[in-house]
Amino acid sequence: MPRRRRIRRTTPGPLDSWNVCGVFGVWAPGEDVAKLTYFGLYALQHRGQESAGISVSNGRQILVYKDMGLVSQVFDETTLDSFQGHLAVGHCRYSTTGASTWQNAQPTFRPTGSGSIALGHNGNLINTADLQQMVHDLPTDEGELDIHARDLETSTNDTSLVTALLAHHPDQSLEARALELLPKVRGAFCFVFMNEDTLYAARDPEGIRPLVLGRLDRGWVVASESAALATIGASVVREVEPGELIVIDEGGLRSYKFAEPQRKGCVFEYVYLARPDAHIAGRSVHEARVEMGRELARQFPVEADLVIPVPESGTPAASGYALESGIPFGQGFVKNAYVGRTFIQPSQTLRQLGIRLKLNALEHMIRGKRIVVVDDSIVRGNTQRAQIRMLREAGALEVHVRISSPPVKWPCFYGIDFATRAELIANGLDVDEIAASVGADSLGYISLEGMVAATGQPQTSLCTACFTGDYPIPLPDESLLGKHLLEVSLQSPTMGRALPVLNNP
Repeated sequence: MPRRRRIRRTTPGPLDSWNVCGVFGVWAPGEDVAKLTYFGLYALQHRGQESAGISVSNGRQILVYKDMGLVSQVFDETTLDSFQGHLAVGHCRYSTTGASTWQNAQPTFRPTGSGSIALGHNGNLINTADLQQMVHDLPTDEGELDIHARDLETSTNDTSLVTALLAHHPDQSLEARALELLPKVRGAFCFVFMNEDTLYAARDPEGIRPLVLGRLDRGWVVASESAALATIGASVVREVEPGELIVIDEGGLRSYKFAEPQRKGCVFEYVYLARPDAHIAGRSVHEARVEMGRELARQFPVEADLVIPVPESGTPAASGYALESGIPFGQGFVKNAYVGRTFIQPSQTLRQLGIRLKLNALEHMIRGKRIVVVDDSIVRGNTQRAQIRMLREAGALEVHVRISSPPVKWPCFYGIDFATRAELIANGLDVDEIAASVGADSLGYISLEGMVAATGQPQTSLCTACFTGDYPIPLPDESLLGKHLLEVSLQSPTMGRALPVLNNP
């Protein structure tokens, strides 16, 4: 196994949030695969809210429809009814490589004379520069179809590079090409892709992001989380294994091992990313979060009158804290369920209100009480600062913050886009200083050991890089990392020829 590398650097990553992408694929002759994919993506909406797309094949051609916004904003009944076929791939995006633009929405698409390919990706690759050079070194695009559409605009994400490389297989099948290419792809990836008649799914050797295989009466399904399978009535068969390629067509299901598994699942899937009703590596995510709350109560007890969660991410851990401590559990915040992605920018006055667009304190529950607030993480601290201010204004006597993950001190290069290291509040302040900064009477973070124990997995099987700085997949030089790496290279006279990699019109 390669030696893990500890790094100290500041890298691009502007968003103070924890999100990844959702992927879904279905092979089911006789079923309405477009609507199955729509509902599967709907169940995975929490993983990405920037754009959504679906590709469907009828055996002769692949149609792709994608746009910016939520799944429910992108698709309507008329659009879905226009998709007829037996095979589909869907994606909801949260960008980690490439800007949040239509050109970078997925599934990516590549039409060629030997067949087309559409691909969705959850994760983030760390050898994007190498893949870009591989695309640059491909023979001319003589095999690519002229689809007589408007000028295709250049995409700038790692997914499009992989799509271009998979699409170039003039003397071999796509199956053989995938087995040749996948060992050369480094980083976190769950790929779900298709040509006109076959569904493919692949997971990186470390298994950093989750991917599950399910069964329908008349077909097969793959999805980022088991909740998507339950939503469409599919039964869970098993996880797609790290280093595995699955191929599904009219001949059935075939499995290949393209790399030796070195499991390093993202621990933050248990803390926050996955839905509470998901199961990862055999462990209930909800049960893991409740146990994190119990452990927090054991590690950081306090005399208080009420335990409240930051909805929805803090709710299971808050219930665990209340159960273990004996302090009553209650609702202290009301969440606006209809606040999603918006393209309307607030005025400066509204920006100052900040989190009040999403949360408001329940004054009659808060006034005159000592409150324990349980949340999943602190990134910059701005959110917690606003929450505590609201609780003080609602009459809280004391506010004690408990966090169900350790201090976040390192950037993620495997599919989570959040603040630079310089912006991470835990990188420059100790726990007491953070408490003072956000206005809390006390602050407690669960220990790394306590968090890991709650997952039911050995620490050797988990990626904890954002807490420890130990990256399980060795990283290249920082100049070859960053969300806008490909946008920068497009502006370079020496590197610009490595693209374009084209999306569908």
